[in-house]
Amino acid sequence: MLPLGLLGSGDRAEIAGIISGKQGACGAAQKGSEDICTRIENMGLRIGKAVEMLNNGGRGPLLVKVDESRIAIARGMSMKIMVKRVEG
Repeated sequence: MLPLGLLGSGDRAEIAGIISGKQGACGAAQKGSEDICTRIENMGLRIGKAVEMLNNGGRGPLLVKVDESRIAIARGMSMKIMVKRVEG
């Protein structure tokens, strides 16, 4: 597994998990207002979804394709989304 932010342009992967910082992995009991897990899931990035990296220039936001949507993600947030590479 590796962070989404480390995929190169054209790479495909499957979302394996989301790290929420102090609270650990998403899915555990969480407190407070809208946390990073909720924000990521509201964008359509859920565990098990296939993603394709469209643009990763090394700086700034990333552009990924999920289903038929293109989503821009901040680099810091992308480093909290763990993925497994998919060949093909």
